[in-house]
This record gives sequence, structure tokens and C-alpha cells, in this order.
Amino acid sequence: MNRGSLSGIGIALLGIAAGLYLDHGQVGQMLQPTAALIVFGGTIGAVMVQFPFLVVLQAARQLKDVFIGVEDPASRIIEDLVRYAARARRNGMISLEAELELIEQPFLKKSLTLAIDGTHVPELRKTMEVEMDRESDSDALIPKVFEAAGGFAPTIGILGAVIGLIQVMQQLESINAVGKGIAVAFVATIYGVGSANIFFLPCAGRIRILMHRRQVLRELMLDGVISIVERTSPRVMEAKLAVYRCTTQPVAKDALRPVEQALVAK
Repeated sequence: MNRGSLSGIGIALLGIAAGLYLDHGQVGQMLQPTAALIVFGGTIGAVMVQFPFLVVLQAARQLKDVFIGVEDPASRIIEDLVRYAARARRNGMISLEAELELIEQPFLKKSLTLAIDGTHVPELRKTMEVEMDRESDSDALIPKVFEAAGGFAPTIGILGAVIGLIQVMQQLESINAVGKGIAVAFVATIYGVGSANIFFLPCAGRIRILMHRRQVLRELMLDGVISIVERTSPRVMEAKLAVYRCTTQPVAKDALRPVEQALVAK
């Protein structure tokens, strides 16, 4: 599990609950199904109007990477590319055709396929850069879904509060009922503002970081395949691609030795 994301939301909710308790309130006062239905139902509906349904589904699936830790694949990709380079130097580019079926990343598979087919480096780079731009534009829509939700939720929360106040105004003959009704009505505003600033907007920022990392990994794959085509030494290539490793991921000292040796050899 991604401890940072889960801990962040937990701390935020705990802080709100503690503040409510210190103000002699009750957490049960915040549990209003009607307000939740108005805010979250209205927000989801508004988002589906703005974005294609498939994009909304992709954004929902991306939440898994926000709350469940995913190992950065850069080190494994570099190892595979170095292995491909060594094999290509021994047996030629055509020998890598057997590796294509084992490659999971579509971008790497397409890049290596073009290289095996004899595509020259300038044409290979141009073709795959167009593919990178296309995938980057598609990825950019995903955080915008949550940003849009973060913009809609507070406004729909106000709408829910107004609906609640309309119902309250019909009970003006009972002062006690009016007071309780107003308190309940403003819960919708809390849901809207709270969900936007605790969930939707932070998720958008987190996903934007993940999408940027995905683009960096595509650049890693392209540089690696071009190095293979140019018959770069595997050790030198490993040293060159080491800069793509995620700086937040710990790297064992043993894993750095081949890189250090390649730098010395170079």
C-alpha cells in the first residue's frame, strides 16, 4: 500500500474529527446520506458530461496506483535493454525477434520491432516521438478528470445546502426543527469542499506525477533501443540509462557497480 497517500487522507480526516470533537460536536452529525448523494452523484454526473466515458473509467482505474504502491520499473527495463544490447552485438538485431513476445510494455515492443525491421535512427526517433506525444496527450486527460471533480464538488455542495435550506424554510413554525435543518443543510457544503481538497485535487496532483514518470520511462525505452541500433557498448549504455532511475527509489550498491565500471571504462 502507498503509505503516503493513505496516511495523508487519514491525518486529514483525523484532524477534522478532532477539531469537531474539541468543539463539542459529534462525528455522527457529519454522516448525512442525502447530502452525500447530492454531492457525489452530482459531481460524477458533471464529470461524465465533460469527459468521454472511457476517460472517466481510465481515471477511476488510475486510483489504484495512487493508493497501492507500484514498484518503479526503470531498473528492470534497463536490465532488459542491456541484455538486448549484448545479444544484438553477438548475434545481430534479428536475434531480438524472439524477445518481442515477452515484452509487456507496448511502447518498448513497438520501438524494438521498428529497430529489428531495420528502421534508421532518425526515422525511428521521429516515429516514436510522435507516439510519445500521442500517449502523453492521452495521459494528460486523466488528472484533469479529478481536477474537474475538485472544481464541481464545492459548487454542488452549495447546491445541496440550498436544497436543504429550502426544505428548512417549510418548517419555520418549529424553531428547533429549523436549527437542526440548517445544520444538516450545511453538511453538503462540507462534503463538497472537503472531498475537493482532501481527495479529488490531491489525487489529480499525484496522478500528474505518475503520468510524468510514465513519459520519462518512454524516453528511457526509446533511448535504450536507439543505443542498441547504434551498437553502443552494453556497459556504456547502462551508465547512460542510469539517469532514468527514479531518485526516490533506493538502489543497492551492488546494482551500481556495473554502472561505475562502465563510467571508468568510458
